[in-house]
Amino acid sequence: MNYRRLGKTGLKVSELSYGSWVTFSFQLGVDSAAEIMKLAYDNGVNFFDNAEAYADGQAEIIMGEAIKKLGWSRDTYIVSSKVFFGGEKPTQCGLSHKHIIDACHGALKRFQVDYLDLYFCHRPDPETPIEETVRAMHTLVLQGKVCYWGTSEWSAPEIEEAYRISRELGLTPPSMEQPEYNMFARDKMEHEYLQLFEQEQLGTTIWSPLASGLLTGKYMDGTPDGSRTSLENYKFIRDQFESADYIERHEKVQELYQLAEELGLPLVNLALCWCLKNQNVSTVILGASKIEQLKQNLQSLDHMNILDDSVIDRINGILKNKP
Repeated sequence: MNYRRLGKTGLKVSELSYGSWVTFSFQLGVDSAAEIMKLAYDNGVNFFDNAEAYADGQAEIIMGEAIKKLGWSRDTYIVSSKVFFGGEKPTQCGLSHKHIIDACHGALKRFQVDYLDLYFCHRPDPETPIEETVRAMHTLVLQGKVCYWGTSEWSAPEIEEAYRISRELGLTPPSMEQPEYNMFARDKMEHEYLQLFEQEQLGTTIWSPLASGLLTGKYMDGTPDGSRTSLENYKFIRDQFESADYIERHEKVQELYQLAEELGLPLVNLALCWCLKNQNVSTVILGASKIEQLKQNLQSLDHMNILDDSVIDRINGILKNKP
């Protein structure tokens, strides 16, 4: 495993990390979560991603119980939570000072830890001034309940505003952003955030590197049993895959699959290596629900040398979506 600095912080995160979205509670309980987290940890993964919204908090409870069962020393791993989608009542959602504090305390209790390593604003909140959000995060940092805070799916101007406020008021600035990034979702990482990478050295913990499984190639012949698209809670992903808008994507996956075969590696590894080739990526969050899937994902690090400039050019020729 290789490690990259999270932006300009001193924190080093594993190039491949592991997330609980979709899998925990819906597919994995404590025992199976502990088994797959142990495999990740034993192979050098040190960052485990979560959020208050995942399975309505159950994902954090399962992860906390799994870590307790595994007996890991607190100084050997990184856990995150995200705040925004906490509940239906007005005080249970958004990025108000109150909800940020309440949500942090809730996450600490569910994880059974004294502090969060990373704490993300899960979405921008147009109803809360960014200054209020920055002040709340700064408060948690000063209290020792959060080490680093960041954003998820914020626009570049919104992140820039958070930096400006932090400087003017002497508050803790954001350290990282969590955007979707894969072969079909490129604009933020390769265009919109470029100035932030250059000027602020913004770190990134990217999600959906396999486009919700589309880039594994397993959907080329329909929807396989046991996949996340078969889950009732994630029917929206299946609807997307079966929509007319995705016809072109399926065709490109066929071409990418053929390229991967020619290169001698599985498409899943080609897609993950492609994400890691972007040096503005701090870590790629994996979402495997099975041991064998995670083993294959981790093997991507053995194939990095295959993706030279000529292969990247061929991939871009297939995708035709480079910003």
